[in-house]
Amino acid sequence: MSNSKDAILNAIRQQPVPAVDLPDLQGSWTQYDDRPAQFAATVEAVAGHCLSVAGLQEAAEHLAALEHYASADRICSLVTGLESRDVSLETIDDPHELESVDWAIVPGEFGVAENGAVWVRNPDLKHRALLVIVQHLVLVLQERDIVNNMHEAYARLGFAEPEFGMFVSGPSKTADIEQSLVIGAHGARSLTVCVVGP
Repeated sequence: MSNSKDAILNAIRQQPVPAVDLPDLQGSWTQYDDRPAQFAATVEAVAGHCLSVAGLQEAAEHLAALEHYASADRICSLVTGLESRDVSLETIDDPHELESVDWAIVPGEFGVAENGAVWVRNPDLKHRALLVIVQHLVLVLQERDIVNNMHEAYARLGFAEPEFGMFVSGPSKTADIEQSLVIGAHGARSLTVCVVGP
């Protein structure tokens, strides 16, 4: 058997493989006249909620008006100016203790208009699990930090040092079982993006 395998692999190795240049990533990629409006529409299209607010006080007022937020016992906020309730990441050593957190409020670094994704890379985020274990996730970003497309997004990413980061777009969704859509099966049941600007 190994003789046949070796013969096949040797035959493959002897076939010339022409070198192929990498594609040029400079191009006329999708651009939007109104990036914040496109971003908000895309977030809503993927079952998220997008709030355009003048400042964090207005964001706090919008959140307080949400029934599930007002009645929440445990809120973890990494955004100065938005409240935490009964959660301090500094005192939690085991990420399993985060399973009872109702809401997490985390700063986003930038948003992408074409897909409604928000890049989250926060060195103060002690437990990465917070982003996917909470019931409801709020991401806060500045309106000026919305880019048009993923090409612009990747140009903003720094790869000099290994670090954790992820794109978040909408709440968790799956339709694996009987083609029935389930929200929140593998992560947050809701995503709210607060866009602060201009």
